[in-house]
Amino acid sequence: MNPRVLVVDDEPGVRKALQRGLRAEGMDVVTAADGPSALRLAETGAFDVLLLDIMLPGLSGYRVLQALRAKDVRTPVLLVSAKDGEIDQADGLDLGADGYLVKPFSFVVLVAQVRAVLRRSSVESARGALRIGQLVVDRSTREVRWHDDVVPFSPREFALLEALVGRAGTVVTKDELLKAVWGDAQAATRNVVEVYVGYVRRKLEAVGAGEFVRTVRGHGYVASDPELDQAITG
Repeated sequence: MNPRVLVVDDEPGVRKALQRGLRAEGMDVVTAADGPSALRLAETGAFDVLLLDIMLPGLSGYRVLQALRAKDVRTPVLLVSAKDGEIDQADGLDLGADGYLVKPFSFVVLVAQVRAVLRRSSVESARGALRIGQLVVDRSTREVRWHDDVVPFSPREFALLEALVGRAGTVVTKDELLKAVWGDAQAATRNVVEVYVGYVRRKLEAVGAGEFVRTVRGHGYVASDPELDQAITG
């Protein structure tokens, strides 16, 4: 799967340029324009790297980073700022940033830094936990938790939910789920995917989390926090 990047900047032109450039480099890109939205998206653990501007409305990039590390979200963060002072850079790194880019920066250098942190974090991130709201998919213990209560899932059901939550907010097709869960698009049929999505959804519905996996007719399935969806669209 393509690396997932969360780009956070309050300037629409910067967001669009980075989104276009990073997509051309084979990355999936989600954008946010303010600190609170960035924090809620990043808390899911569904991204491979964050490009986080420091000067943001609502909550600064420093505070977003600090909150993420306090919640033990270990997603690599590259801070982006017009401030080039040594103290500013040291403050960001002390809070847990993995790199610091000064505006204006070279896009080639930015991509190189993104790929560098992706390489460094590939092993660690594979064993981390994914979170959407109060739903946690813990890849180290192979457990699914809802409000801290463990929800029993079979290994195949867990793998399917992991594949969906690992790309939270993005539509995942049946063929992509076949590859991720069964190892090959030819190893099972699309009907089998529908059956297992049904299993997963019923177990989530039993504990009150049934709206976290939705069907996008004609395309596939998407995992997302209904409260966050409402906040964004409302």
